[in-house]
Amino acid sequence: MFLNTVCVTFNIMITDDYIEKENAAITKAYKELLQVSYRTLTNDDKKLIRKAFEVALDGHKNQRRKSGEAYIFHPLAVAKIVAEEIGLDATSIAAALLHDVVEDCEDYSITDIEQLFGETVAKIVNGLTKISSLSKEQDMDVSLQAENFRKMLLTLNDDVRVIIIKIADRLHNMQTMDAMRADKQVKIASETLYIYAPLAHRIGLYNIKTELEDLGLKYVEPDVYNDILEKIKDSKEEQDLYIKEFSDVIKKALDKEPLEYTIKGRPKSIFSIRKKMVKQGIPFNEVYDKFAIRIIYKSEDNNDTAEKFLAWKIYSIVTDHFRPSPNRLRDWISSPKSTGYEALHITVMGPKGQWVEVQIRSERMNEIAEKGYAAHYKYKQDTEKEDNLESWINKLQEALENPEINAVDFVEQFKLNLYSQEIFVFTPKGELKSLPKGATALDFAFSIHTQIGMKTRGAKVNGKLVPLSTILQNGDQVDILTSANIKPNANWLNYAATARARGKIKSALREDRKRIGEEGKEILRRKLKQLKIILNESSVNQLVNYFKLKTSLDLFYRVGIGTIDNTMLKDYAASRSNALMSFIKNKITRKVNIPKEELNKAEVTANYDSLIFGKEEEKLDYKYANCCNPIPGDEVFGFLTVSEGIKVHKKNCPNALSLNSNYAYRILKAKWVDSTQQEFASEIRITGIDQIGLVNEITQIISSNMSVNMKSLNFETDDGLFSGKIKVIVKNKSILKRLLEKLKKINGIDNVSRL
Repeated sequence: MFLNTVCVTFNIMITDDYIEKENAAITKAYKELLQVSYRTLTNDDKKLIRKAFEVALDGHKNQRRKSGEAYIFHPLAVAKIVAEEIGLDATSIAAALLHDVVEDCEDYSITDIEQLFGETVAKIVNGLTKISSLSKEQDMDVSLQAENFRKMLLTLNDDVRVIIIKIADRLHNMQTMDAMRADKQVKIASETLYIYAPLAHRIGLYNIKTELEDLGLKYVEPDVYNDILEKIKDSKEEQDLYIKEFSDVIKKALDKEPLEYTIKGRPKSIFSIRKKMVKQGIPFNEVYDKFAIRIIYKSEDNNDTAEKFLAWKIYSIVTDHFRPSPNRLRDWISSPKSTGYEALHITVMGPKGQWVEVQIRSERMNEIAEKGYAAHYKYKQDTEKEDNLESWINKLQEALENPEINAVDFVEQFKLNLYSQEIFVFTPKGELKSLPKGATALDFAFSIHTQIGMKTRGAKVNGKLVPLSTILQNGDQVDILTSANIKPNANWLNYAATARARGKIKSALREDRKRIGEEGKEILRRKLKQLKIILNESSVNQLVNYFKLKTSLDLFYRVGIGTIDNTMLKDYAASRSNALMSFIKNKITRKVNIPKEELNKAEVTANYDSLIFGKEEEKLDYKYANCCNPIPGDEVFGFLTVSEGIKVHKKNCPNALSLNSNYAYRILKAKWVDSTQQEFASEIRITGIDQIGLVNEITQIISSNMSVNMKSLNFETDDGLFSGKIKVIVKNKSILKRLLEKLKKINGIDNVSRL
């Protein structure tokens, strides 16, 4: 929970009449909670929920949210999400009602909760309380949010429902974030897009994942969000007519068969439309698959064969009327996703030459797609031993094994597998293994067992010897060759894509580095003794600075492998006697290692151009980030680095989510106050139909009409089509925008975009 729960002043006249209306609204919300439950509630379930509601109501009686409403509406809303959208049981609903009681109320402890509701509810509430209390830590030397996320995942040891209720809590907070400060909104929305949406996706909560993404975009890029939202509203009538036209054709054919089914048109989320626009470099009106058709059919219970047969029968009927794209068939019925998701996805050419995605699911498959965890267990048979969610949690626990890994690295490694598409490969014995798309033969070795990965000397794919860096494809059969004499080396990190493999390799390399470092320390002690220098903390620090290293382990390791030899150590000894050199080195050391809290404005150069930073709108020294190459006119923010001062990033920089989520306390507001005489490099991508004189026309517009300098030009043609990249030098975004508009008007140009 991140919304402030302390009592504050509101512009609300709290009269008896107001309190009476509020109490009526609370009672109504509670009754709705009981009515919307996905599961059938017994009398005992209702008593448990009633007791939890009464304790929550008492615990939060004096608290209000920033919006001014009584705080009890928040746990009621979270419990409703848990009951209706996720479909958890009465125990989870009770825990959701109580999730903030221990943290916010002095009258109740975990012991009290256990005495009132039992061990299971108390364990879940305790896990949620631990997560919430993390946000109160003030240690800013490491990435607070990344470290908190790792600690949050450790609560999976207690009960996976802790994480699921936390996702519901985050969803409601995102739904009601309008009353917060703008900077807090961006920070929380970035964290949601960076962590919670991928986590909801991985657990199988697709509806919640979609809503979290859209709400995240609403606060991170409000102009983009509102622009797409308005365009969706404007095109809704036309889209509804198209869906009806398409559906009517399918209905006529399906009605001839003995099928019970429903057809729904599902619009794509704003976030996914934005993602496609950015990925393909196209405007909104060129995103053709803005919606999907979903066919949900009824099948006999507990008859997998009949269920699959009906799916393929519907597939056959659809493709009889509309031509399918052979490259866009996704069969997640034969090989379900690791989240348990099952469906047939096909993309067909609909009326007016428009591609349409059709999703075919049984009612059971649809429930699992919408409810994830809860529906999976509802349909799970007693005889089943394998459970995808439990399997995923086990893999996650392995990723948490190493406590030494940097928190930010951990989050990045964890995210590698959250959103990735899956491939399915076979072991030599025919066992099916799921890996993220882009996984290599080395990743496969570590997925079998850590020790097999550590001792891998080669791999065979489909009977052929291949490099360890070979990227696996769907249906490959992989055989790993091992040797007792092999151990991981640094190059393996270039071959591994999965978090598990990279984590294990890094751990092995660190252990090896420590061992060599210990040997190197003894070697260094002997060599320094010959130079009449004692190895102590002072001399080690001097050596680290002299060789421009980061830690003493770096020093000992380099001595151990011989990178730092006798000649270099003699040069160091000679420099110790030079007072001037020592003075310069000390000055450099103080400057490089100055703590960030000691930075002050007096040390920042007065030379600046057109950017101002922070609430005070100060003019500070800065550099441009290479990852996004901002130019004047772009929406930007400043990021305070440890050693390079302020770096300026575009608001839609690929690293913006990570920086806002993990280092919000180092983000500075920034804006342009006027144009600048400084020049900036920007790269343009152009595609279209090749024709004589096209390049000449492009270069004339750039150099003559716009007075823009070209730095480089590269064009390629292929069977009548061309693509090119042009690097230009401009003074600001307005000039670049005008240039793009003029280039788009050239006959034959299909698309012009800034890279």
